[in-house]
Amino acid sequence: QVQVVESGGGSVQTGGSLSLSCAASGRIFSFNSMGWYRQAPGKQRELVATITSGGATNYADSVKGRFTISRGNAKNTVYLQMTSLKPEDTAVYYCNIYWANSNYWGQGTQVTVSS
Repeated sequence: QVQVVESGGGSVQTGGSLSLSCAASGRIFSFNSMGWYRQAPGKQRELVATITSGGATNYADSVKGRFTISRGNAKNTVYLQMTSLKPEDTAVYYCNIYWANSNYWGQGTQVTVSS
């Protein structure tokens, strides 16, 4: 069994910054990729950013230059640094781990950006 736990998030005003953290534990020994997805009310879940075990990153066009994904020193951890936040970034953010042909998801953390 694999557990994925997010932390961080919260409420900020436009232009502010927030950081998200994610840690995976349990029967997981590595990962193919880790990443962040988000889902706004009434919308489908969408990719925000991913990072592979080799360190390659991928970002949604809407967050390029504002968000940074990175791996932690601890095994199976990933961070998302969000700057210059906009109201349209408001969503529930989910951590994802892809490993051994399976996807594992966290419970989600709310990010709210007010104008």
